[in-house]
Amino acid sequence: MSALSGLLLAVASGALWGAIGMIVTGVTLTLVTGAVAIPQIGAGALAGMAQAVFLIWRQNGRAGTHVPVLGALVGFVVLLAVSFAAPFSLPMSVITGWQILALAAFLGALTFANQVCLSDVPMGPMTRYHRELVYIRLAKGIGFVLFSIMVALPFYVMVMTSLKSQQALLANPLDLSIDLSQGIGSLFRSYVELFTQYNFGRYLLVSAFVSVSTVILTLLFSVPGAYAVSRLRFPGRATLSRSVLLIYMVPAIVLVIPLYAVFSQLGLRDSLVGLLIVYPATTIPVALYMLQGYFRGLPSELEEAGLMDGLTRLGVILKITLPLSLPALASVSLYVFMIAWNEFLFAFMFLDNPDIFTLSRGIVSLNSSEVPRQHLMAGAVIATVPVLVIFLWFERFLVQGLTAGSVKG
Repeated sequence: MSALSGLLLAVASGALWGAIGMIVTGVTLTLVTGAVAIPQIGAGALAGMAQAVFLIWRQNGRAGTHVPVLGALVGFVVLLAVSFAAPFSLPMSVITGWQILALAAFLGALTFANQVCLSDVPMGPMTRYHRELVYIRLAKGIGFVLFSIMVALPFYVMVMTSLKSQQALLANPLDLSIDLSQGIGSLFRSYVELFTQYNFGRYLLVSAFVSVSTVILTLLFSVPGAYAVSRLRFPGRATLSRSVLLIYMVPAIVLVIPLYAVFSQLGLRDSLVGLLIVYPATTIPVALYMLQGYFRGLPSELEEAGLMDGLTRLGVILKITLPLSLPALASVSLYVFMIAWNEFLFAFMFLDNPDIFTLSRGIVSLNSSEVPRQHLMAGAVIATVPVLVIFLWFERFLVQGLTAGSVKG
C-alpha cells in the first residue's frame, strides 16, 4: 500500500477535480445557454483519474515538453468514451459550439488543477512533506473554486435577470441565457427605464453626495484624533486607543430606534443632515483605529525635525504626516465610502421623501408587485458596479493601509 501511496493520492485528487470540474462546467453551460445540461459527474471523475495517473507517470522519469497536451488528450478520450460522447447529457448536435467550448474549458481547468496539485509528487512512497503539500494544494484550490462561485454566481444572476424581458422571465425564470437578437435597445430597456421613469439618476447623485461627505467628515475628525492618540501624551490615552471600536459591539438595529425618536423630535428624520450625523458616527471609530496604527509606524524624528525648523503642530500634520500617510488615507477613504454607499438600515428608517432617497433606499422602493423584477435587478447592478470599480482601482491602497502599522520596525 505504501509503495502506491503517490499513485493512490493522484487517483483521488484527479477524481475530485474531475467531478468538481464537470459540475461547474455543466451548471455554467446551463446558465449561459438555457439548455438543460446534466453533467456526467462519474465520467468526469474517471477522466480526472486517468489524466492524473498519466501526468504523475510522465513526470516520474518520462517528462516531456507536451505533457499537458497529452494529459488533456487522455482526459478527452476517457471522458467521451465513458459518457458515450455526451458529457453533458446532450447530443453534440445541440448547441454544438457551446458544448465544444465547455468541453475545452473543462479539459483545460482539469489539466491545470492536476498539474498544480501533483507537481513534484513521486509515484511511489511519499514523505509527510509531499502528502501535506498535496493536501494544502487541494484545500487552496477547492477554496478558490467555492469562493469564486459564491462571488460570481449571484452577480451573474443579477446581471442576466436585468437584461431579460418581462415575457422571458414569466416564460422561464430559470433561463438565464441572453437573446442577442432582440437588439441593444431591448436588451438594456430596464436600465433606460430606471433613469427615465424611476428617478435613479437622482438616487445616484444623492448617494454620491452622502458618501463623499461622510468620507470628508470622517477624515476631519479621525485624522486629528488618531494623531493625538498615537503621538501626544494625555490622561486616558491608552483607554481611548483600546475602546474606539466599542461602538461596534452594539447592533445597529438597537441604535436605530432611539435615534429615530430623537431625530423626529429635532426635525432631522427626513433629511440628509440626519444621515450625515449618523454615518460619520459609525465610521469615525474604525477610521481612528486604522489611522493610529499607521501614524505610530511613521518615524517621529521627521516630525521633531519639523518642530525644530519652526513648524507648529498643525503644520507638522499638514506638511509632514499627511503626505506620508496617503496610502492609509486612501484606504480609509475607500472603506468609509463603501460603508456609506451600501448602508441601508438608517436610510430606510430615516428617509421618506423620494427626492432624497439614497441608492439603497431607492432600490427597496422597486421591490413591489407593480415594478418588474428585471428593474429591481438592474437597480442592484447600478448600485454594485460603481463601488466595485472604485474598489478594484484603489485596492492596492486598501491593502497597504490595512497592513501598515501592524508590524514595528
